[in-house]
Amino acid sequence: MTSTVHDVLAERRHQLILRALRSGGPAAVTDLSEQLGVSPATVRRDLLKLEEEGLLTRVHGGAVVDEGDQPFAEVAEVRVPEKDAIAAKAASLIEDGQSVLLDIGTTAYRLARQLHGRRITVITSNLVVYEELVDDEGIELVLLGGMVRREYRSLVGFLTEDNLRQLHADWLFLGTSGVRPGGQVMDTTVVEVPVKRAMIKAGERVVLLADRAKFPGTGMAKVCGPEDLDVVVTNAPVDAATRSSLEEAGVQVVVA
Repeated sequence: MTSTVHDVLAERRHQLILRALRSGGPAAVTDLSEQLGVSPATVRRDLLKLEEEGLLTRVHGGAVVDEGDQPFAEVAEVRVPEKDAIAAKAASLIEDGQSVLLDIGTTAYRLARQLHGRRITVITSNLVVYEELVDDEGIELVLLGGMVRREYRSLVGFLTEDNLRQLHADWLFLGTSGVRPGGQVMDTTVVEVPVKRAMIKAGERVVLLADRAKFPGTGMAKVCGPEDLDVVVTNAPVDAATRSSLEEAGVQVVVA
């Protein structure tokens, strides 16, 4: 019986470790130990087991997983309080009567939850944002067309980009997989990048929503440089190199 319980607990830890790595990029043993409430030695054993199974790669002090397109529901469960703090700060920037463009991703969804009761227009390709706001009659809701990516609950493709070329929004709230020290905004999913770039062109002011795990985070495809951003809302101090790059480009860094 004890062995069975132990196996269940280990399997649960393994799932949580993989979720944390997939949503936030490389993670240190000490960070994982704190998140899981277990000893660093236990985390190291878990990482060794997961590496043997081909599910991650151990690096100095921690581990990484191969970048990939993770289901929305899986990513949505990670770092919710941090995302909510960022969302609340971002929502405070919006004034009634303004138009708001919301990117795909889980932080944009948390922001949508903060917008109930507001007299604003929301434009999005995020199906979860649409579902969250569709019954709020005070919000003018514009759903962009496109090809449905079911697992990540988003719309992409040339139809989405064409729609964006016909629109203009007071604010764009942009998500990211990672922010490099030079201030470059990255994404793990190539198919989303053209839509994000079209959103940037459609937004009067561009706000990047990035929790602590996004510095540097992950991503092989560049979405934009720091010169395309106006504000970064995060929940932790940004490392010196990245902050310098952002400030040199005139980007305001707001800590939630």
